[in-house]
Amino acid sequence: MQKTFNIGLIVKPQGVRGELKVQPLTDDAERFLTLKEALIDGASYKVLSARAGGGSAYLWLGGVADRNAAEKLRGKYISVTRENAVPLEEGRYFIADIIGCGLFTESGECIGRITDVTAARTDIITVENEQGKAIRFPFLKDAVLSVDIESGRITVRGSRFSEIAVYED
Repeated sequence: MQKTFNIGLIVKPQGVRGELKVQPLTDDAERFLTLKEALIDGASYKVLSARAGGGSAYLWLGGVADRNAAEKLRGKYISVTRENAVPLEEGRYFIADIIGCGLFTESGECIGRITDVTAARTDIITVENEQGKAIRFPFLKDAVLSVDIESGRITVRGSRFSEIAVYED
């Protein structure tokens, strides 16, 4: 399992005092309001202040004192350790944990390996089968029988999967 998660992308400096405008990569920009520590390129920064608005987060980090220092961070990802990640509700998973899992039917047939998750109202899962072809399907509750992140195995109802899966040529 991955030890750190990207939670935001630094879009640009905001103002002249080193504040950063961040595009959240999480479900909610408000998540940044409780952030105490941020990792950027493996370096740890103390979060001095945070605010959210308009779908963006704005952070002041220790050691980023002016616009020039903030500009050097443009385009970099903000990460957190698994321990500092927001706890997930039952039935919710980190995308990083889903990618790489094997996808199987309830009868044990291997469909392929998950290669991508497109976040949407209903997440879209991309699976690569043994022939290297992509299969996409919505991560629907009535199709997914079980998710076992520890063993890297997701099981789907075969009949429902065949109804909703889109196979690429």
